Amino acid sequence: MKIIQKYFPDLSEKQTRQFTRLDSLYKEWNEKINVISRKDIDTLYERHVLHSLAIAKFIRFTDHSNIMDVGTGGGFPGIPLAIMFPKVNFYLVDSIGKKIKVVNAIAESLELENVKAFHQNSKDVKLKFDFVVSRAVTAFPRFLTLVKNKFKKEQKNALPNGIIYLKGGDLSDELKDYQNKISLTPISQYFDEDFFKTKWVLYYAV
Repeated sequence: MKIIQKYFPDLSEKQTRQFTRLDSLYKEWNEKINVISRKDIDTLYERHVLHSLAIAKFIRFTDHSNIMDVGTGGGFPGIPLAIMFPKVNFYLVDSIGKKIKVVNAIAESLELENVKAFHQNSKDVKLKFDFVVSRAVTAFPRFLTLVKNKFKKEQKNALPNGIIYLKGGDLSDELKDYQNKISLTPISQYFDEDFFKTKWVLYYAV
């Protein structure tokens, strides 16, 4: 938890309590349903929670924005972002039902009233959103085809509506056809830990 407070020192008491509870909740659920790899569960705050919160460093979502987290898995980046932005609405989807079971249970335990989670493919979602967020569920060109029609036309945030995608490694080949439409921000700009040296926040305006 200290690593979260290091980079987000202005958390409310409620947010601090919610972030603190993530450790025991995920460890408890991971024993029943494996949503985080065994080797990563002990680095939950760095590799999952803080990684998700790179998006909160990249943009401060306007209250009442609507955000879809595609391929949320165990709830990342959606759950940490929902704690960070309690007045923003988060719609978490995953094609694996047991993972959504965990997400719903954790959201309920944390009393996150701004989270809705569904066992669903993103292409079947009928709603429109300000932003779509995700953590490296597939190559970006394929991801774009899955969500390209999911955006609202009206704008309410500092950045135009679009995709905010967490990805790692050398992305030059994957993004060669989108060079003029994508911005890449190194997460090492926000966080000092070695884990983030090759991690990026990818932003694509629709």
